[in-house]
Amino acid sequence: MSKEIFFQQIRKYYPISAEAAADWDALLRPRIYGKHDYLIKEGQVPGKVSFICKGLAYQSYFPDEGEMIIKYFFPENRFAASVVATMTQTPSRFSIIAIEETEVLEYDFASFRKLVERHNDLALFYINYLEKHWVIEKEPLEISFRTDTAAKRYEGFLETYKPILSRLKKYHIASYLGITATQLSRIIAGK
Repeated sequence: MSKEIFFQQIRKYYPISAEAAADWDALLRPRIYGKHDYLIKEGQVPGKVSFICKGLAYQSYFPDEGEMIIKYFFPENRFAASVVATMTQTPSRFSIIAIEETEVLEYDFASFRKLVERHNDLALFYINYLEKHWVIEKEPLEISFRTDTAAKRYEGFLETYKPILSRLKKYHIASYLGITATQLSRIIAGK
């Protein structure tokens, strides 16, 4: 689990200083999750954030009535967290589960927030990361799920997740799209 790759990815969002990197590095803990292990369980009050070094995980929940819904996939070089629950220290409404053996670097979120207060460059990294992944990427996706057909959503899925497609089962994709595996098969057959 390379901390060097971790900081290369961080610096794609903002060029943090060596001092800020050293302080953050002191928080990082390597961990390996087995296939189907929970990084976070629904109902748990999470305190950590995981950076996926190698492997793949997904964020899901079960509505009161119905099948599992996958909200997000976390491939390599992405942060996996139940963000709202971690920030507000409330029970998570989602689970994050490893699809395959997954190597991560984890850190305590409260300790990281203290670093953000001390290092302006970490604060700018944090803002840039949140803007990209929680505003710029999220808004079009939310609109798509309200207005687009399942076939159109599948096209968007392929654009976003094509690099990990071979690592997913059909039910993962169907769950993400909010359709059944049978409906997904019809969409694929129609292409």
